[in-house]
Amino acid sequence: MIEIPSGLHPDVAPLLFLLGRWEGAGVADFPGAEKCNFGQEVIFTHDGRDFLEYVSHTWVLDSEGKPVKPIETESGFWRVTKDRKVEVVMTRDSGVAEVWYGELAENKPQIDLATDAVARTAASGPYSGGKRLYGYVKGDLMWVGEKATPEVPLRPYMSAHLKKVSSLQEWAQNLPEDGPDGVAFYRQDGTPYNPETPEA
Repeated sequence: MIEIPSGLHPDVAPLLFLLGRWEGAGVADFPGAEKCNFGQEVIFTHDGRDFLEYVSHTWVLDSEGKPVKPIETESGFWRVTKDRKVEVVMTRDSGVAEVWYGELAENKPQIDLATDAVARTAASGPYSGGKRLYGYVKGDLMWVGEKATPEVPLRPYMSAHLKKVSSLQEWAQNLPEDGPDGVAFYRQDGTPYNPETPEA
């Protein structure tokens, strides 16, 4: 179940399923770049205004799933119009700024996006535009991205499966107060600890 946080602007309620911190892994594969498994952290937050703030970090994973080096950082802002059209402005550490437009699917938490405008610095690599599909499936966030360059037609280049991670604040708010003096203690396996019967 998705809970509506206090202070959320009503205009962004259709994007509620994106809110939170997400972590997971995926696969990256594009001509001219290293094919790899990657880790990802995505954070969607709100401050009461009519948009969600977005930050994404990705990094190469080795064969044991350990981080090796950063791939890319993205940040931006997501809005949704009254007719369920989604607008995103995004910048990347590679020197790319983009405007994306798309829409929410009917009766399911899914967003299709495509670039409308792309600006690049002289230092950025070749890039013409892209498409993305985000979906909320059984509590997880999944996405697949396509991109094009002047030399390579539009094709898939990244996809990931992310799981929601509770923040320390959320975790603290949800602690049950069933221990002595309102403090609950737990073993590593998550079962309650009773100091009067420590082995129970």
